[in-house]
Amino acid sequence: MEWMIYGANGYTGTLIAREAKARGMRPVIAGRNAAKLRPLADELGLEVRTFPLDEPDEVARGLEGIGLVLHCAGPFSRTSAPMIEGCLRAASQYLDITGEISVFEHAYAQDERARDAGVVLCPGVGFDVIPTDCVASALADALPDATQLLLGFDADGGVSPGTARTAAESAGEGGRIRRDGQLIKVPLGYAPRRIDFGRGTTTAMTIPWGDVVTAHYGTGIPNIGVYVPVRVPVIALARMANLLRPVLRAEPVRRALRSLAGRYATGPDEATRDRGATHVWGEVRNAGGEARTARIITANAYALTVTGSLAVVQNLLEAPVAGGSYTPSMLLGPQLVESLPGSGPIRIMRSGDDATSRSRG
Repeated sequence: MEWMIYGANGYTGTLIAREAKARGMRPVIAGRNAAKLRPLADELGLEVRTFPLDEPDEVARGLEGIGLVLHCAGPFSRTSAPMIEGCLRAASQYLDITGEISVFEHAYAQDERARDAGVVLCPGVGFDVIPTDCVASALADALPDATQLLLGFDADGGVSPGTARTAAESAGEGGRIRRDGQLIKVPLGYAPRRIDFGRGTTTAMTIPWGDVVTAHYGTGIPNIGVYVPVRVPVIALARMANLLRPVLRAEPVRRALRSLAGRYATGPDEATRDRGATHVWGEVRNAGGEARTARIITANAYALTVTGSLAVVQNLLEAPVAGGSYTPSMLLGPQLVESLPGSGPIRIMRSGDDATSRSRG
């Protein structure tokens, strides 16, 4: 099956394309700008296609003969819907590396169409959201009647231009959690608590991470929040920033922030990616107060995005599955993250017990 990396000239797309070639894979590399793609195509000896994402029919034509797309061109809130539509029309499997809540909601809303078309839709096959999605699935297996799920991560390293632009795009939207099955908005700096992600107990606050959609879709747990460690003064600043959210939502301000973010963010270099690690944590609790806690250490977020996305690509190329909307753990099970370079096992602990490791499948 021929497959494509769209957005291959971006920071993460380039890393994925180079690793794919190093593994003997030959993806078509694609995007909107031939001049930006040509140096990478010449370096790797790969076919290039260029087409915009303005019209679904044009996207479908650009995907002619392509059985699978790994979409890496963000902000995904602007680019994913036309690519998904093009994939549904062209009968191409769709993967992306987003962490944006609106993208997950849109993809899962297309489940019936994807089933009818025989097309797999699986957004979030990078660091957003493979580790936390797999932890959520493992915890749901460990406590099937869980009604609350908390997830979080403590990550090393910087951010890429694409990630920075995405953050700028969503700066005015505030936070998100799942409560009683409903996705709700919360203020920035919401619900701080003390968490041991694996490096000692620290203060943390909720962020609008994709698992408030994906984990609910995959596990059915009705109450979900996602946390990252922050210093106490940062929480105070986040709460002050709530006053600026109407300004930050204005399109001229968003445009300026995207431009600044793309200009100054460069992404971690190879040495930083190689030595970085991420500590991922999760906790489930049922109505009776019984709880389970999980932890796993993975590679740097960008290194995991490269190996994680290619693992999902390879599996779909070798063993196609029925069409529909999926999360990464729904496709390949919670052992997916454990199988990636730099990852240990998911360790699950009962309250008051020692941690036990899952078998690395």
